[in-house]
Amino acid sequence: MARFEPPVIQDNQNGWGPCSVPDQFKDMPYQPFSKGDRIGKVSDWTGSTYQDRRYANKYASQYGVGSQYAYFHEEDENSFQLVDTSKVQKNMYQRGRFNRFNQRNLRRDQQRQRQQLQQAQMQILSKTAKSRERDRLRQVRKLQKQLGARQKFDQKNPIKLKSRESSVIVRPEWQVIEEMDFPRLSKLSLPGIEEAKDVKRCGKLDYYDRACDRITTKNERRLQRVNRIFHKVTTTDDPIIRQLAKTEGNVFATDAILATLMCTTRSSYSWDVVVQRVGNKLFFDKRDDSEFDLLTVSETSNEPPQDEANSINSPRSLALEATFINHNFSQQVLKQGTDEKYEFEEKNPFIQEGEEKEVASVGYRYRKWDLGNGIELIARCEHDAVMISPNGETQFINIKALNEWDSRFSGGIDWRQKLDTQRGAVLANELKNNSCKLAKWTIQAVLAGSDQIKFGYVSRAHVRDTSQHSILGTQQFKPHEFATQINLSMDNAWGILRCIVDICMKQKEGKYLIMKDPNKPMIRLYDIPDNTFETDDEDDDGDS
Repeated sequence: MARFEPPVIQDNQNGWGPCSVPDQFKDMPYQPFSKGDRIGKVSDWTGSTYQDRRYANKYASQYGVGSQYAYFHEEDENSFQLVDTSKVQKNMYQRGRFNRFNQRNLRRDQQRQRQQLQQAQMQILSKTAKSRERDRLRQVRKLQKQLGARQKFDQKNPIKLKSRESSVIVRPEWQVIEEMDFPRLSKLSLPGIEEAKDVKRCGKLDYYDRACDRITTKNERRLQRVNRIFHKVTTTDDPIIRQLAKTEGNVFATDAILATLMCTTRSSYSWDVVVQRVGNKLFFDKRDDSEFDLLTVSETSNEPPQDEANSINSPRSLALEATFINHNFSQQVLKQGTDEKYEFEEKNPFIQEGEEKEVASVGYRYRKWDLGNGIELIARCEHDAVMISPNGETQFINIKALNEWDSRFSGGIDWRQKLDTQRGAVLANELKNNSCKLAKWTIQAVLAGSDQIKFGYVSRAHVRDTSQHSILGTQQFKPHEFATQINLSMDNAWGILRCIVDICMKQKEGKYLIMKDPNKPMIRLYDIPDNTFETDDEDDDGDS
């Protein structure tokens, strides 16, 4: 008779489960598992055994991948790396041909199911409803095919942006003092800046011709070449600023330089501003041979112009064309052949002998702002003309021109078709493509205290001809209201300027350069030698 030996039963007084672990299982890691898990593979060293999506989770545990049996080497062999250059051999069903067959069969099954469902639905409909449903489905299939082709084309030909060049070549001896990235600058704010006080007013202004407000695309007007002299004098070459620096203010600049610094976070192209610290005073200047005064075109567009330098649509060619249009437009829309002018208290300080009748209409206002903590800013601001308002008041205005170069590459909106009926769409497209330029113009108008800012819409007479242009219309805004419309915060603009001034004030006496990185959203402050960018004209004159 067989003997029955009862097993040893452990009585756990403090809970349930075994009281001790057998010797052969001691110090062995435990990985949880489910009895419902499939047992299909012993080990997978490559992680690519089941690449097909349908089998990816076939043998996966519901507890996830455990790390109990993972290998960890504690010694100092971190630099060791196994390189396996052999190709992973794929199974027959994983190769491209069989994958394509499987996908095709899957699509065919799905299409058959959709057709059966549509037929079941159409059996309930009447004959008229059935024909409508067929037309609708045909239209949907057509749109899907067009959209799919467009997406396929876009994926094949992505637009590659060229690497831009910096506005000035950085020399090895220049030292980077500070880097200011755009996300940090965009969070700055300096609220509560009071209205500026006029220190001096110079120049002579023509009156705006209101007949230009009636220009439309149906009666467009040819843009004329107006031979006038425009003075673009930098800060330290201005005799009025030199005179004022002796008695008041400790930061000096022009409205164009201030607008560039204040709109830093909107800029894409590279630019540079020279900073000179003399005693406790700062002077912001532009370089003599720089292209600082050229107007950018489609700078902030998703697809900025990238043609070669000899093309009419290269960035520099478009900038020259836009500057030419602005100079001519701002003078053509003024009243011609009349002696009626608005004169400030003092004469234009930049007029030389024999130039008085050839100088463009311009009024300079030297204004002072208190930025707090002992910072007093003095800047030369400009008006382009004056205008009589409906209630008889004299208003100072700034006149600027937006130019259309090729609608196919600048948003796809043809001004001659849309300007009269959808002017808002045209302006919105310009705000997207020229956000930085419009913000600069707005800040210049706000700094000068202009009552209105007048925009002209100028287009090429022919898309391949850069010498002939037509005025298609005009539009005017109040500067502060337009700033709100384009989401331009003056508090942020003042905050950026104050941040740059504070950083420059901490430096020792000398010459510095602020430059926008051509390809990154940041500006850098360089410490440069005192003789950088200086010409040798005086030495040459002395030798001769």
